[in-house]
Formats: sequence, C-alpha cells, structure tokens
Amino acid sequence: MGIKAAIPKYEIYFYNTVLCLAMFWAVSWIYEVSSSNVNRKVFKASVKPGYFGRKMDTADFEWMMWFSTFREHILFALSGHVIFAKICSMLAPQYRSLVYMVYGLLAVWTSMGWTYVSLMLSHCILLYSISLVKIRWLCFVAGLCTLATFKCEPFVSWQAGFVEGDFELRHVLFYGGCGFTILRCMSFALENCERKDGNYNILELLKYNFYLPFFYFGPIMTFDNFYVQANKSDLTRKEREMWNISLQGLIHLGVIIVVDVLFHFMYILTIPTDIKLLKHLSDWALVGLAYLNLVYDWVKAAVMFGVINTVSRLDHLDPPKPPKCITMLYVFSETHFDRGINDWLCKYVYNYLGGKHDNVVKELVATLCTYGVTILWLGPCNVVLFWAFFNCFGLNFELWAVKVFSMEPFASFEAAMSEAMSRRIRAIFNTFNFWCIVLFNLIALNSLDFVKLVTKRLLLKGFPITTIVVMFVTYCLIQVIKERERRQALIDDPDPLPPAPPLNAATTTCPPTAAPQAVADPSKEKAE
Repeated sequence: MGIKAAIPKYEIYFYNTVLCLAMFWAVSWIYEVSSSNVNRKVFKASVKPGYFGRKMDTADFEWMMWFSTFREHILFALSGHVIFAKICSMLAPQYRSLVYMVYGLLAVWTSMGWTYVSLMLSHCILLYSISLVKIRWLCFVAGLCTLATFKCEPFVSWQAGFVEGDFELRHVLFYGGCGFTILRCMSFALENCERKDGNYNILELLKYNFYLPFFYFGPIMTFDNFYVQANKSDLTRKEREMWNISLQGLIHLGVIIVVDVLFHFMYILTIPTDIKLLKHLSDWALVGLAYLNLVYDWVKAAVMFGVINTVSRLDHLDPPKPPKCITMLYVFSETHFDRGINDWLCKYVYNYLGGKHDNVVKELVATLCTYGVTILWLGPCNVVLFWAFFNCFGLNFELWAVKVFSMEPFASFEAAMSEAMSRRIRAIFNTFNFWCIVLFNLIALNSLDFVKLVTKRLLLKGFPITTIVVMFVTYCLIQVIKERERRQALIDDPDPLPPAPPLNAATTTCPPTAAPQAVADPSKEKAE
C-alpha cells in the first residue's frame, strides 16, 4: 500500500466527527475533576492563585521559568542579542559571527561568572586538541567521557563549584550549558575528522559554541550547518521572510497565552501526582489525562524552541524545525521531542551505524548505541532506563514486523486487497503502536506509577468496553493522520498526467489532399 491510498470522503468526515466528540468528552471530565478538587492538600504545592478568580497549575518548573518567573531575564538577554546582531549586520556583516560569540561570552560571564566561562573554554580546548588527531572513534569516546563527568560524582560537584553567585537559575543553566557544550564540541570534532584539507580554526568552535540563543537550552545545530550559515556573505532575505518570522513570533505568543489560560481550568500536570485521586477517576478522564500530558510536552518543546528559532532566523540561520506533533505520530521512527538532538543522534550514531536500516542486526546495534548515548545525555536513572528500553524495543519491533509481513503469505494477501482496505488494516496495527508510544514516553514525562495505572485501566479493568472504545477512537485518529499525509504526498509528489490518447486511425489513412488539415495548431499541440 502506498501513502497515497485513499478512502471515501464520508468515512473521513465520520472519523473527524468521532475524534472531536471524544476529545470534548475527555476534556469535560478533566475540567470537572480539576474544579472539584482544587482545594486538595496535595494540590497546594503546585496549584497557585492565578487570574480570572481561579487557581493555576504551576507544576511545570520549566514552563514557569520561561514564561513567568524569569521571562524578564530571558527577554533582556535575547533582546540584547538581537539589537547587537542587527547593528553588526548593517555595519560589518563579515564579522557578525564574531559579534555573536563576544556577546554570548559576555552574557554567560555575567550570569554564571568567569570561572564557569573558564570551565567551558577548557572543555572546548580539550576536545579541539583531540579533534586534530582526526580519529573519529577517539573523538567520540573522548566526548562521551567528558559528558559523563557531568553525570557522575564526584566530578559533578567539583565542576559545579566553578559557578559563582546566588542566581536562582544557576543550577539549570549549569547543566544546560555544559551538556550542550559537549555535544557541540563533539559535532565540531567529528566534522573536523571528515574534512579532507587541514583543520577548522578553534575560533570557529568558539563562535559555534557561544552563540547565545542556543547556548543554554538548545536546540543544537550540527557544526557543518552552523558554519555555512553563520559565515555566508549574502544576507538578503527571501520574499515575505520577515513577515513569516513576525507571524511565527505572534503564533508562539498566542500559544503561550492559550496554555496559560488552560492551566487555570485543567490541572493536567498536578492531577497525575495524586495517585489516590487517580484511582477514583473515570476511564475517560484517565486516558485523556495521559494523552494531554504528552500533547502538552510537545507544545512546550515547540514553543520554547520556536521562540529561540525566531531569534536565530533573524540572524539569517535556518535552525532545526520544531518537533513533530504527537497527534501526528504512530511510528517509533518519527518519535522525538527535540529535533536538534534527534538530528545530531541520527547523523553521528543512528544513520552512521544503521546504514539503510534494512538489516535487523545493524538496526539493533544502531538503536542500542543511539539510546546508550541518549541515556548518558539525560543522566542514567531508573526512569530513563525504562524509557530507553521500551523505545529501543519499539523501534526494532517495527523493523521486525515489516520484515515478517513482507514475506509470504502476507505479501500476497495484501496484494489481493484494495488500497483502501489495506490502509484500514494497517491503521488497526498502528492503533496499538500509537498507544505504545504514548505509554512508553509517559514514563519519562510523568511517573512509573501513573503509567501502570493507565495501562491497567486501559487493558485490564476497563476491558472490554473501555479498551474497544479507546482503540476505536485512536483508529479514527490514525486515519485522520494518514489522510493528512496522503494530501501532503500529493502536493509534494503529484501523480503524473495520463498519456495523450493515440491519434485516430482515420488520420493515418487520409488522402494527400487532406494533409494540410491534419497539421495541429501549435498552441493546441503544446497543451496536449
């Protein structure tokens, strides 16, 4: 079955209707639970007074840090970067990447102290020196060992001592800056190994690492992309590019306001922390809560990276795109919440070891190494290990399933079906895959107890009614996703026009006197 397989329009309308009604029903349950339990003792720590005479869910520290508690600090730093970058682009565009570096160094120095800057510089110099050897595996091992020093004691405590001052965010900024610095240095070292003639200058590494919008929170661009974009001489913009950048900024602002408003009516982050309350919720409320937690995390990643990407686009860079929405995912191979990290892992680990991803053994080695690096990046702990194991298994299981169903007699069965029926059957299998993705990723986003409770309610206590109804609604969602993919595929790769019909046989037997009439009009011939 191809991606362009179609099903009747009335069927798509039906799926959309079912999906809208189910979402409205689940949201109404969550709203009712939030309103009736606002004064619970467990909620006091994270449900604070807000606007509209209601209390607000403040359980997510990262969201509150960005858009409430420290938004003035972040806006001040990014606004200063934009102003200096614009002045430099007008006066001396050839030195703009150097100005980015200087401003980034000064901003990091101001917020974290000169000893922290010295620590980052020492790691840059160390990995730059190793990159001069141009041995790929040595650069990779050295980078991973350096990254491990920020995850293991006593190295963490010793390096954390380099941070000066009592700035409240220093703990978050320390780990963010250090982690992304090591990944950027590894990217630089690996790209330097691939360079045939000479080596990159260490100044290029410092420009790359101390670009302020990406320094603390990412996203990460691979060095080859940053180097080309930051040093290009042509700074003319495409038609309507500034309009698109402004529009994206307004969209992000609108999403921030909408999320803040919803936090006043639905406590989707605080409710999962109260296991006693969860046990008394309806099946619809629990399933909707699990789904909305995953959707929210995607929205948060899209908005946070979107704000930074808007600034970088003003600097004439093309940053990594926002992550793909979880409502558009039903395969493990496309699941990610940080496209920058995903691109980095795919380029230097997953695709490098997995090749074309059609060999079972190579795929297993590639996924194990990829999730091994991810575990080190996130910090080894039980939750991360569980998350990595299940996602690694899901990624490999997809390849195993493709191999099995491409053999006989399954291949013959599918070939005998219509494309519409094949799409429906595949959507049934994708339905179960979708909930595996939801549950496996909830392990990292929430708690293991919450995931266990949702799984038991969905598959055991709620069987068969809840299980069948939820799976049917998910099946409708999968079909809506497939329809969107089909339409996008028709836009990206339109079907070729049918060949022109053959000339009438009578035309070939016309007498010579009729020959002038058989000559087609040039415009008509071109149209055909």
